[in-house]
Formats: sequence, C-alpha cells, structure tokens
Amino acid sequence: MKILVVDDEKDVKDLFLQRFRKEIRNEELTFMFAYSGEEALKLLDAMEHEAILILSDINMPGMSGLELLEKIKNTYKAPPPVVMMVTAYGDDENFNTAKRLGADDFLTKPVDFKMLKEKLLNN
Repeated sequence: MKILVVDDEKDVKDLFLQRFRKEIRNEELTFMFAYSGEEALKLLDAMEHEAILILSDINMPGMSGLELLEKIKNTYKAPPPVVMMVTAYGDDENFNTAKRLGADDFLTKPVDFKMLKEKLLNN
C-alpha cells in the first residue's frame, strides 16, 4: 500500500520510517512525504489512478490540511484516496469539519503508532 504523509514538520519522515521499518522492508507499505498541501497535490497529480492512503496534518502554513482534504475529495475520484486527518487538537470543530469534507478517519498527535499500524495493515 502506498501512503502519502503530509506534514510541515520535517522530522515526521524519520519517525514514520523508523516506526514502519519492518513493513517497509517487507514491502507491505511504501511511504512518500510532502511538507505542504501544495506539494501533496503535485505528487498526487503525478501518480494518476494509483490507489493511495493519505495521512495529513490539519495545521500547516499555507494550505491547511482541511483545504487539502477538500481539494483531494473534489479532484481525485477514481480510485478515491482514503484520507486520515492528523492533528494536535482533538477538538470537535476540526473533527466535524474533517468529517463533513469527507475524511475517512481522524487521529490525534502524538500518533499512536501501534493503532495506526493496525489500521493501515487492515485497510
């Protein structure tokens, strides 16, 4: 499964590569990283029609994760990507907005990697 992680914090890449070392080595998961909503859209445009799961931070400078979610759900229909939103704030407003815009799941930081692994490998 191909996973695009979108987060403006650069150290997230090292964290994901470390936590999913075994799954990457076994070719169960492939990770790509974008550090802004704009960069994520460029990557998605280049990957025509590939099934993908997107993990996006909500709070980013420039295009927010919610704006990115809305663009993804309105633009990429076949196959529709699964989008999980990640935020440091587990507030109802972000949750409700993300759900309304089509988010498939909602995670809070710090990410529970054990739970995330189960979701990704059983998705």
